[in-house]
Amino acid sequence: MIARKSEFFRGLGLLIAFFVVLFAMFIPMFKEGTALNYMDNLYNSISKGSAYYIPGLQKDTGTLAGKTIEVTIDLANARQAEETSLLFEKAGAMVTRNDARITVAGDLAAILDNVLADADLMFHNKGEEVRTKYGYGERQVLFNWWTALGKMDFELKQQEKYDEAKFIGNVNQRAIECAYNYYEIVPEKIGNKAGIVIFSLVFYVIYTLWFGFAIMFMFEGWGLRLEH
Repeated sequence: MIARKSEFFRGLGLLIAFFVVLFAMFIPMFKEGTALNYMDNLYNSISKGSAYYIPGLQKDTGTLAGKTIEVTIDLANARQAEETSLLFEKAGAMVTRNDARITVAGDLAAILDNVLADADLMFHNKGEEVRTKYGYGERQVLFNWWTALGKMDFELKQQEKYDEAKFIGNVNQRAIECAYNYYEIVPEKIGNKAGIVIFSLVFYVIYTLWFGFAIMFMFEGWGLRLEH
């Protein structure tokens, strides 16, 4: 049934070797765990340095000076409402709470300055300072900010305050989300890891072709051909 045995077994050998290497990738050989974990952490570390938008946002909050807001937002439960109220109070805003609903009134620039200060601490892996500031977990602090800002964005659009809503959306995406996702990751310059980065990219291309040629040789060994 095999038309060209040498070609078929060449492909089979390549395919077996492919899966041996794949299996090795899932063996914990690094302190981060597997090779995939190591590469994931490496690229996260490299990308973190290019995702630091907080200083620019802090500078731009000056354009909101003197603008006040009043919004009412519904949170998941009374506990989250209590935790979120504390965030706004630290920013100097007036907060009234009714179970899981809070009403926030205050200077938008001051509120966002506090948001960005917390995000900046988290981005630089200083979660302990955020935890001390509010008295509960630093990740939960950022999650509460993210939730509250998302609801504020919606409410301000309903009030036709589109510029304020847009700025809040930017803070949520470029500061809160980045700080949360990169928390506890140590930034790394790509120049310091140029060798392993180049190796990984070349290996990715070769490994992809490796599988393709293995399948091609096996099919051709069977005698399968594409004909016009």
